[in-house]
Amino acid sequence: MILCADSGSTKTQWLTESGKLIETIGFNPQFHTTESILSTIQENAAFSHIKGEITQVYFYGAGCSSNSRNSIVSDALSNFFTNAKIAIDHDLKAAAYATFDGETCISCIIGTGSNSCLFNGESIEENVPALGYILGDEGSGSWLGKELLKLFLYHLLPPATEDLLKSKYGVEKEKVFQRVYREAHANVYLASFAKVLSETTDTEFANNLVTQGFTEFFKYHVACYPNYKQFPVHFVGSLAFNFKTQLQKVADNFGAKLGYIDCAPVHKLLQFHLKNIQHN
Repeated sequence: MILCADSGSTKTQWLTESGKLIETIGFNPQFHTTESILSTIQENAAFSHIKGEITQVYFYGAGCSSNSRNSIVSDALSNFFTNAKIAIDHDLKAAAYATFDGETCISCIIGTGSNSCLFNGESIEENVPALGYILGDEGSGSWLGKELLKLFLYHLLPPATEDLLKSKYGVEKEKVFQRVYREAHANVYLASFAKVLSETTDTEFANNLVTQGFTEFFKYHVACYPNYKQFPVHFVGSLAFNFKTQLQKVADNFGAKLGYIDCAPVHKLLQFHLKNIQHN
């Protein structure tokens, strides 16, 4: 039985060929070890129930961009799924496989992080370097969270949004500095505040910040491709799905053809692999 996994920095969705969906934290080999990944899987009873049936694992993850990083994940999975072949690849390829509908397209991720590629159905023709949450990830959850906290610390937020961060999330300078500069997984911490933009009553502020982020994304990750207006631009990721109205507006501003938006691409990813098996 096949097991497909789509892993961002915040969460991983695992889907079996029989339709069983399992969710865990995200496993990014930039921040996780083989031991921590294996331990998390071993402690999840849902995996124990299916481990003997799994013969093939396709794992696509953020940060899985080199042999050394991929081995961190594959070593954990092969140790647990002892009857299975393990294939590890980048989450950008998962986005490409999940969104391809027969014509060359620009496949994008906007979740905790962000990225894009030009995909022809067989191979990624071009892609933009992934600079991570410090230098890049424009329009992503970590980007929006960083901008939100920066405005909070500069006392430039609208009153309702500032009050929400204080009362509901207990945000204060020392806590922010501790989580961002001294603890692990700062990108996930920053991205956790993106949901505030859906909760605040300052809808004009939220709309403007999201639009600003998506504009930056299109500038660096879509308009960079020659003749980008000729290709459909597909998206995966929670942020793209939750703010699709703003995404459509920005796409229109760039003259781009907004295509498919999916917050849970693991289903189409599994379909892609099952289809390939049938054709081979």
